[in-house]
Formats: sequence, C-alpha cells, structure tokens
Amino acid sequence: MDQETELIELAGNVQSVIYKNEENGYTVLRLVDQNGELVTVVGCFPFASAGESMIVSGSWTTHNVHGRQFKAEYAQRMLPSGASAIYDYLAGGAVRGIGPATALLLVNRFGDSTLDVLERSPEKLAQIKGISLQKATQMSETFRRQTGMRRLMEFICSFGLRPILAIRMYRYYADSAMAILQENPYILASSHIGGSFTEADDMAIELGIELQSENRIAAAVTFELEYNAGGGHCFIPRAKLAAATAQMIGVDPERVEETIAQMIDDGRISFEEIAGCEACYLPRLYEAECHAAQRIAAMAKEHYALRMDFSSLIASLEAKQGIRYAPRQRETLQLALENQIVVITGGPGTGKTTSIRAILAMFDKIGIRTLLTAPTGRAAKRMTELTGCEASTVHRLLGARFAEDEESVVFAKNASDQLECGAVILDECSMVDVSLMSALLEAMPADARLVLVGDADQLPSVGPGDVFSAILRSEAVPAVRLTEIFRQNGQSRIVRNAHMINRGEHPDLSENAGDFFRLKRFQAANTVETITELCALRLPQKMRIPSEEIQVLSPTRKGELGTVNLNKHLQEALNPAAADKKEKAFGSAVFREGDRVMQIRNNYEIAWRTEDDSAAGSGIYNGDIGVITQIDPERECLTVSFDGKLAVYSFDLLLELEHAWAMTVHKSQGSEYRAVILALCASSQMLMSRDILYTAVTRAKELLILVGDDQIAYQMIDNARQSRRYNALRIRIRRGCGMAVK
Repeated sequence: MDQETELIELAGNVQSVIYKNEENGYTVLRLVDQNGELVTVVGCFPFASAGESMIVSGSWTTHNVHGRQFKAEYAQRMLPSGASAIYDYLAGGAVRGIGPATALLLVNRFGDSTLDVLERSPEKLAQIKGISLQKATQMSETFRRQTGMRRLMEFICSFGLRPILAIRMYRYYADSAMAILQENPYILASSHIGGSFTEADDMAIELGIELQSENRIAAAVTFELEYNAGGGHCFIPRAKLAAATAQMIGVDPERVEETIAQMIDDGRISFEEIAGCEACYLPRLYEAECHAAQRIAAMAKEHYALRMDFSSLIASLEAKQGIRYAPRQRETLQLALENQIVVITGGPGTGKTTSIRAILAMFDKIGIRTLLTAPTGRAAKRMTELTGCEASTVHRLLGARFAEDEESVVFAKNASDQLECGAVILDECSMVDVSLMSALLEAMPADARLVLVGDADQLPSVGPGDVFSAILRSEAVPAVRLTEIFRQNGQSRIVRNAHMINRGEHPDLSENAGDFFRLKRFQAANTVETITELCALRLPQKMRIPSEEIQVLSPTRKGELGTVNLNKHLQEALNPAAADKKEKAFGSAVFREGDRVMQIRNNYEIAWRTEDDSAAGSGIYNGDIGVITQIDPERECLTVSFDGKLAVYSFDLLLELEHAWAMTVHKSQGSEYRAVILALCASSQMLMSRDILYTAVTRAKELLILVGDDQIAYQMIDNARQSRRYNALRIRIRRGCGMAVK
C-alpha cells in the first residue's frame, strides 16, 4: 500500500494555537475533531487561529516529549461560519486591531455575516458606536490582507515550498500575487523574492510547463545571469552560460543555445563580443557598464589649466588647517585641481581622510560646491564626523525608491533632474557596484568633478562589477596611491600588521601588546565562549569599552563560529530574556527589546522619524545598524532606532532584519568600530582569503582581538587568489580614451 492511501483524515475546529513559526508556517494547535476529542496537530498552517475549521490529512506520531500528536501533510481550511465560531476566531487575535470586546460588538451586530461585512463593507462596521470609519477601514484592510496572504501561503505550501516566499510575494504584489505566480512561477526565483530556481521549477512543472519549453529554458538562463550578478559578475561568456543552464535543468546545450539566440534577438539579453569574449549581459547591467565607462572616459580626458599660484593656495590651506601636507598629498591636491576625475587609494593610516579634508577646503576656497557621499550609512556618518561637513549615502543623495513594479530601483536625481553641485567626493569607493556608479554619474552635471577615494586592497563590492579596481587598472584616470604611514599611525600595530598582511607577510601574532591582540583557541566551543566573555565582561570591565562599541566579525554565517550561532550566544549574554522585555519569535530567531539588529537589504519605503520629531523621511539601507526599542504585539510591529531615526517594522518585515552583535566581514565594509573581535575559523577557500582578513583588521580603530588558531590567519594571508569577475569596465574606459586594450 503506498503512502498516499495510508493517510488518515481528521476534521474539526481549532480550539487554540500552541505555537506558530511565522517564517516557515510550522504550527502546533489543538483541534476538536468530529468525535469531540481534543487532539494535538502539527503541520504547516500559516495564520492559523482559534475558531477556524480544518480537514487535515496525515498520520499519528509519538513525540518523545509531547506524546501522541497528529502530523498533517495536507490541510483544507475554512474560515468559521457560525456566529460562535466567528467570535472565537476574532476574539483570539486572528485580525490585528480586533480583540474580544470588538469581536463581541461585531458578532452581536452582524452574526453569521460578520466576516463577509469585514471583508467587503467596512462602512457598515463604522455604524457601530465606538468604531470610527478610519478604524473600520483599517480592520477591513488587515483582514483582507491576512486572508489573501493565507490563501497565497496555502497555495505555495501545497507545492512543498517555503511560506516565507509567500510573504515576499504578497509584500510586492498584494492581491495580484496569486495570479502573477500562476502565470509565471519563475517569479519566485527573482532576486527580490529570493527563491531558488529549483523551487520555482518544481512549481512550474507541477503546473504543467514542458521540460523543453522555451519559457522554462529562458527562465533558467535569466536565473543564471541574475545569480552570477549576485556573485559580482556583469556578464557571463556565452558558452559558459549555455553549459551551466543546460546542466542545471537537464536539457541539451544546443537547445539552450537556441533560446539564448532568441533572447538576444528580442532584447532580453544584451550581447557584445569584447576582447575576444562573447559576453551575455542582463540589459540593465550592460547599460550601466557602458554608461559608466563612457562618462568616466569623457571625464578622464578633461583637464583644467591652473589659474592661480598653486604654492600660495597650498600655503593658505595649510595655515587654515594647521598642518603641513606630505608630498603625495600635495600631488593629490594638484591632480584634483587640474582634472575632472581623480582617484585616491591607500591603506589604513596613509592620509586618505586628510586628503579628503584638504580637497574639500580647496574646492570651497575656489567656489566649488561639493557633495560628500559614501555607500553605507555608517561610512557616511564617519565621513561627516571626520570632515565636519554633512555626508549622505549614495542612495539617499540620489533619492532612491522602488519603481512601480516594486522590483527595480529608480532615482529621483537623474539626467533630467541632476544634483546641484560642482563636485562630488565619494568615499569607500571599493564598495560601489557598476549600477550605483552609473546612477551617480548620470545624476552629476556634465562639468562636475568627481573624486573617488578608497582602499583598492579591500573586498570588492557585493553587487556586480569591480568598479574601483577597474578604474585604477585602466590607467586612464589620474590616480594617487598613498603609501606613507604617518607618525601618529605608525605606532599602531593594527595599522602596521594590516600593511604586513596586505604585502603577504606573517605578523608576529604572539606579540600581544598595544592595540593588536591574539587569544589562541583551538576548539570552536572555546572560541565562542572566549568571544562572549570578551564582549560581556572583559572589555567592558577591564578596558572600559562598552559592549555597544564592540563588533564581532566572522568570515562566514554558518557553523559554530558563524555569525548566526555567535549572535545567539551574544544575545543570551548581552540581552537575556527578562520579564520587562517583550520579544517576538520569527523563524529560528527571537527578536527582543534591546537587541542590536541590522537591515540586510535596501528598503526605500520604510518610513522613519527622528526621536524628537524634528525630521522624517523614508529608506533604511543594507548594513544599517540599530537597536530594537519597542515591540508591540497588539499592533504586530516593532520599532528600531537607527542612530536616532525611529523606523517601525510590521512583523512580516522581520525577514529584512538580523541580529548584529556579530556580522560577516563583507557586511562590515565601510564601517569602523572602536573594538573588533575576529573569529578565526576554517571556512570555504573563497572566504579563507587575504582580502577578507585585511578588511576585517582595518575595521578596528582602537583595539583588535583575533580569537582562534594562528594557522588559520596565516592560511588566509597566504591565499591571495581573488575570484575573477566578468566585467569589461576597464576595457571600455581605455577604449573610450583612445588607449590600446591590453
């Protein structure tokens, strides 16, 4: 007998919900079955509430702690139909904003029709004394939204897929989500929904799409291009694209090649043979790379004759700032004065910030209005503190927001409404991908100057392209590499060891002194224990460094020394559960008042206001760090303070937050912390690299502690291999400047 015929069917009404995981839909509930018996049922029942009816199919199991329970494989769910069941449903908190008292008012007035009125006729709700039209409308919208999301979740779960995909689908497409998904299941594999191609493909095949259909192959080709863009590639060579796609979906490469040719013909793929490579691009990345190269090449050819005595100008700036510029810094100032675009690169302590301040003062003196910007909020804040002038993120500077399709990003500042400035200074340029660079260049007036500042030896951008490195390697843009470590920084072992690491040399990790320490640990459990103790006790008590000024870094999210596990231990030590702290379980995480959290994707729609209500705006960006100040179970939301900006997150938005006492080295780019603790852990070869270690070390301002095995640090230093990123920005810049391609 097969498994399907062995399934048992139970029907009944939900008496209570014992546990629910809103991220994956897993629920434990009490069901009164058709015989009047109370049974425990476990399964995927998103948004389950007391009062609703169910027919569940599954089998009886025995849990070693909780005893006999029914494990449901499938469920048919019905909203309650009788007045009594509807009251239980609403009084149990099924709809945000409706408690027992309001539920009683509604059921007394509308009886068996209550849910129909709630969904379709909110104006009738407002006829009840004490319910305003605004409150009635909110209750109706909440009910419709939850009902729509529940139906979508049930549909997605019927294919064995993760309910979190339904949350994302509904957030983007609302009531149209079901129709869009049925028409094109491969939307699940798009970057903004975050499903895998396999998940989307499984659904599509069950819905009847042919294995050899062009739609399926085209979706797989697009997924390959999108997936590799997430890994930093602007294009994929045509032969590799065909082979990878064919292998992924199990069709002949020739069939994939035919589809690629058709996609090139109809514009779904941009194609160009460049430097002997048949490059296949997503159209948006092709346009961004070509536009960025064209603007950079045009700027690189623009030179200005000096109309003033340079020595006198430098002397006046030195007198005003009370310093004397080093020869390389004077060279930087002259280049910035004579050229429309200039690049400044160098390691820690080499004077990049001093150069920024000097250029800013020079531009100000000659009447050039300058805007300061950086890729992340923390980098922009640090730029503001170091220069005394307001800096903003590139996204905020350009007025980023979601387009009407709620997938792509558009910018308020663009070719038709440009920035009002004569110059832009962009710090931490190594973090900027090709799309963001293109958007910035488009928003700049044609005659505006651009100063690019960064450390070329840090990790490249998370997004596609290797912009800063490509510009430097083009040798077409005037550039200065700062190498001298200034006296005040020369005493820092952080700075000295960072430069040794960058040169491929092994620093003496046994020399525990100054601002650089190593605590040798060989077992992962001991490493976790030491890191937790450092954050909770040793650094706050012995070195007077509060835990909120300590940042734990790890190369990876996974494993005992990955950020997920470290954050669980750090939460327990730094912000344990307490009677006066509200908390919200979401997936495998528990968010608690007082937790340090990080936004993990750009969201241009989240509204924020300052704590004193003096300003308001929208947009919280990938990498922004905040603290949970309030959790409101009744309104189903929590509030996060991002450096004084208060943002409210509905519970279904919690998938955009993660704990941030520990973060990956990649996520720490563009930030500096008073103290950094780095977990030295074995990981994949891609993460065991010199640039990962170098980037981690250079995040620390006053104190760096490596915890783990010295040999892991040395292995990282010895691994200087960087994965090649497919992009042609360097070639296009050289070509645009009339230089030979090499």
